[in-house]
Amino acid sequence: MSTAEKTYQGWQLTQRPSGEPTEQCFSWVTGERPSPKQGELLLSTEYLSLDPYMRGRMNDGESYAPPVQLGEVMVGGTVSRVELSTVEGFEVGDWVLSQGGWQNYSLAKPQEVVKLGQTLAHPSYALGILGMPGFTAYMGLTDIGKPKAGDTLVVGAATGPVGATVGQLAKRFGCHVVGVAGGEEKCRYAVEVLGLDHCIDHRAEDFDQQLVKACPQGIDIYFENVGGKVFEAVFPRLNPRARVPVCGAVSYYNHTELPAGPDKTPYILTQLIKKRILLQGFIIFADYADHYANFLSTMTPWVEEGEIHYREQVIEGLEQAPEALNKVLRGESFGKMVIKVS
Repeated sequence: MSTAEKTYQGWQLTQRPSGEPTEQCFSWVTGERPSPKQGELLLSTEYLSLDPYMRGRMNDGESYAPPVQLGEVMVGGTVSRVELSTVEGFEVGDWVLSQGGWQNYSLAKPQEVVKLGQTLAHPSYALGILGMPGFTAYMGLTDIGKPKAGDTLVVGAATGPVGATVGQLAKRFGCHVVGVAGGEEKCRYAVEVLGLDHCIDHRAEDFDQQLVKACPQGIDIYFENVGGKVFEAVFPRLNPRARVPVCGAVSYYNHTELPAGPDKTPYILTQLIKKRILLQGFIIFADYADHYANFLSTMTPWVEEGEIHYREQVIEGLEQAPEALNKVLRGESFGKMVIKVS
């Protein structure tokens, strides 16, 4: 499917998934390009971000954000260009950060976008290292993790957009950093490129033993975005007064019910009390929006000067979005997944 100029195309949610989303959950729609009313911008989507939280938005349940309604366009962060403007201060060609969703054109009011200017070396970075994932890593680590020199930090999904940033920032704070990733290639990248001290393949049969060996002094900070077997291996190794920022649990997102097995709640609660462990969830822009400008001023020069490494996986074509999201959820992506739309 090619994107014809001036023709609207997008993905709507048409069925709530049970487990992994299938093709039947989405509908590809086409039509006329929308026209902006006075006070609106017509945006042409250039890049669409694909992130694990999208799976939760497909469920019709209570959460920190409303679900996508059936027949609505799938949500998603976008970097777009102004196609038509009826708003003073916005010109055709301006780059903006918006929530345009899974579509090639969207309408937005000026207060719904962040103006990025006319010239950007890497526009898609606003969806990754300089956007929500990078901001999540920075605030979760600095405000909840509170790293200090000599701490041992473990981070899951260590080559993903959040985990890779957490690991590199923790090294800047003088931490001993142990990453967890899926496969030899990702683990090698985490050590050789990102500069982590160790990276353990979570698929290894002796994963628990490798974790103990890599963290001889226990674990002071665990940045949680995975859950599952990684959390189960890390938790007993947490030191007194350990800090656990929780931004996600991607290993559970396609589950339709709680996993079978013993109820470990009493053990976890007891350890939280005995060791005085801080386990804190957060929603990045709901909790820290007023810190975003400071984050950008701090992180941007580090990225531009190559002090923080960043990897993108760019997929061509909006029609690829459903399968590309499943790759993110399965852990098959490598780096930040974005769709190049235009």
